[in-house]
Amino acid sequence: MFRRLRKFLAYSPDETPVARPPVARRHNIFEAAAVYVSACAEDDQDRLDEAVTWVSPEALSFGISELACRAVIALARERDESPQTVARSLLGLPTS
Repeated sequence: MFRRLRKFLAYSPDETPVARPPVARRHNIFEAAAVYVSACAEDDQDRLDEAVTWVSPEALSFGISELACRAVIALARERDESPQTVARSLLGLPTS
């Protein structure tokens, strides 16, 4: 912090600022999972391929799992059913 402050205070208009390369936008695992799953649902191979490059395969897998859990919980609340019933229904499995 002090280094930045000193640099700022020592800056004179005669100096040309050093151009920095643009920082690539970092995507988080939940954003990657949302794009990946929606791309799968819409059969959009380009977006699917892009989302795969944003995070590691393990992180993407975790994000997809978390998205699935949240979606099942939201649907269960909306339908006033148990998460197990909703999950089985979505997968076309018989209720137990």
